[in-house]
Amino acid sequence: MAALLLLGYAAICVVVFKLLRVPVNKWSVTTAGLGGVVVVGGLLVTMNYNHPFTTDARLYFYTTPIVPTVKGHVVEVTVRPNVPLTAGDLLFRIDPRPYQYIVEQKRALLAEAEQNVRQLKASFDQASANAERAEADLRLAQQTYDRQSELLEKRVVAQAALDTAARNLDASRQGVAETRAAAERARLAFASEIGGVNTAVARLQADLQNAEFDLSETNVTAPTNGYVTQLFLRPGMTVSPSTPTMVFIHSDDNIFGASFAQNALQRVKAGDEAEIAFDGIPGRVFSGEVGVVSDAIAQEQVQAGGTLLNPEDRSRIVGRPITRIRIVDDLSGYQLPAGATAQVAVYTEHWQAVAIVRRILLRMKAWMNYVV
Repeated sequence: MAALLLLGYAAICVVVFKLLRVPVNKWSVTTAGLGGVVVVGGLLVTMNYNHPFTTDARLYFYTTPIVPTVKGHVVEVTVRPNVPLTAGDLLFRIDPRPYQYIVEQKRALLAEAEQNVRQLKASFDQASANAERAEADLRLAQQTYDRQSELLEKRVVAQAALDTAARNLDASRQGVAETRAAAERARLAFASEIGGVNTAVARLQADLQNAEFDLSETNVTAPTNGYVTQLFLRPGMTVSPSTPTMVFIHSDDNIFGASFAQNALQRVKAGDEAEIAFDGIPGRVFSGEVGVVSDAIAQEQVQAGGTLLNPEDRSRIVGRPITRIRIVDDLSGYQLPAGATAQVAVYTEHWQAVAIVRRILLRMKAWMNYVV
């Protein structure tokens, strides 16, 4: 911008001295030189503070490294470079056989566990029946003991008969206690549930679902609409969850941002008018609007750690805040790659008359993109 202003002022001086035939002497030359310093310097200061300009603007875009969640050999690569994809389209396939075997194994274990549940139910029913039979035997033994006791009082039977009935009664009581304990153990084994499902069955169901998920992950698909570029993956290669296989570029709306010097944003606010001249589209200037002015820069950020700050370790680079610009004009008719660079001018409400000079200079820069 300064060079263009100097060239413009030089052209004015040529017109004044050559065409208007102003005498060239020490007074006129001195006046022209001082006038150039005042005019060009004043315009630069006024424009840079009230209508900032930057050549560091670019079209940021979202990317996702495609990292498989399972390990295996690639058997098929269906994606093609730079071909539009929709969410869910297949990118490549990993050999599914090892994961299919695990699924079949988990299904067999689940079937066995479900069969064991039915066996536990049968064992519980049998233990309950044994407990009922033991209680019936106890009642019978109690009746026998009571009858023998009455007969002994009438001196119909001997003491030995009562002693035998007492031993049978004690044995029946012990049998009842044992069968009740066995029935309780069978009930606890059968009633071990979570959410109405036997715990062993629930665990194997979760294992089966996890195995089926791993099997489904052998088909790696596109996360959103977009495309893949610089594709190097080939069938036969081994992939793992620790290594990205390709870069997926999302076709969502990109973010256009411009970085300015810190002192150039003192009067810039959201909603101010902006103009953009892309390096890849010579001779055109597009309208825009300031969206968000960043209130933080990358330099001097700190994070929790075990060391103290050392001023000598801090970056000596002066940080530049990034301002998000919303492009108003339609760019669909231009072949503009993601990451394209541009020059941006922002026009505030202050010194609007000077903004005309900034607009002229920006358009001159846009036309210079034809050759530079």
